[in-house]
Amino acid sequence: MWFLSKKGHSGFSPYSTAEEVTQRIDGSALTAIVTGASSGIGAETARVLALRGVHVIMGVRNISAGEQVKETIIKDVPQAKIDALELDLSSLASVRNFASNYNSLGLPLNLLINNAGIMATPFTLSKDKIELQFATNHVGHFLLTNLLLDTMKKTARESRKEGRIVNVSSRRHKFSYNEGIWFDKINDQSGYNGLSAYGQSKLANVLHANELARHLKDEGVEITANSLHPGAIATNLFRQHSIISGIVNVIGKHVLKNVEQGAATTCYVALHPDVKGVSGKYYADCNIAEASPQANDAGLAKRLWDFTMSLVH
Repeated sequence: MWFLSKKGHSGFSPYSTAEEVTQRIDGSALTAIVTGASSGIGAETARVLALRGVHVIMGVRNISAGEQVKETIIKDVPQAKIDALELDLSSLASVRNFASNYNSLGLPLNLLINNAGIMATPFTLSKDKIELQFATNHVGHFLLTNLLLDTMKKTARESRKEGRIVNVSSRRHKFSYNEGIWFDKINDQSGYNGLSAYGQSKLANVLHANELARHLKDEGVEITANSLHPGAIATNLFRQHSIISGIVNVIGKHVLKNVEQGAATTCYVALHPDVKGVSGKYYADCNIAEASPQANDAGLAKRLWDFTMSLVH
């Protein structure tokens, strides 16, 4: 569509694909974890990073599906260095197991792409008795990041290469509950709204990246943390809503991004040299964008950090 063709400061537009925004970038010295890499933009992110030489570890809930994606990527990119490890972001035990397994491998870690997510599910509690969208989209990634941070710091120090943490959020972060985060009612079914709860979890992604960026800056660590909106994309995120899914299947190709375009901002923020040293920012269409006032509330970010710490411990 014509309104998607305008290029921003980066030189890229919503039409740009992940391959286009990473052209001529050599990632052969880098190792990345991509969560939710068995489908959608997670799978495309893994493929393009592998195409650029990055050693990619896919964190996948369904290991069989992950292995199939791995085989597909290797057929497309024969030189790909790619592996799959089981990871269920809705389970704190699974997150701890994944991090323990990864750290035991002795691999470096330059890039952490917190991509996995679910959208607008009926009210459900996770295995840890946390509202499922908040648990999967935010809490699991928060714990994963904390458990892998020492490995990332060690890698940045020894390789002298900047580490990057990328939280895949959504424009929907601007449409959370009125309070932003339902701290006192996070597991309360009364008043639950699937889309508002999704917005809450995506707001948490931005707040987490911003607060993490502040922590890393205070420590003087060469690791950045940013968040992004990948764009409106026709993926299986809509699987919980048959009517919406049907509409997406019919008209999506005319008004929504495809997966190759949807993975572009993630790959740009993860690999592009223009993003070096940039931290605590929110991106859309491969350009710095404006997040909501709540997302830029440092007090809210700190409160969320402390609240999530209490949940994981």
